[in-house]
Amino acid sequence: MSKKELHPKDYRYVVFSDEAANFSFLTKSTAKSEETIKWQDGNEYPLVKIQISSASHPFFTGEEKIIDTEGRVDRFKARAKKAEALKASLENKAKKAKKAAEKKAKSEK
Repeated sequence: MSKKELHPKDYRYVVFSDEAANFSFLTKSTAKSEETIKWQDGNEYPLVKIQISSASHPFFTGEEKIIDTEGRVDRFKARAKKAEALKASLENKAKKAKKAAEKKAKSEK
């Protein structure tokens, strides 16, 4: 295959239609289609039906929701709370040990 035969020869205007969102757009493509549609400019173009487009995809429509199905956020908060409680109890234990050491040092004098 030579470099001359590298690019497709049937590159033409095609209408892509997302029927779920009632959205269509005209662009160039090599997509094959048996159906045709009359476009807004009055010309007839091949029609390719697609399942999802920018008009129906949750990321592009802003309807994307982050669902924490495994409770990751709650588990993280619980671990952070537990770590904070452990830190506080260790600080209290250290204070008590220091006081006991000071008291023992005073009583030995």
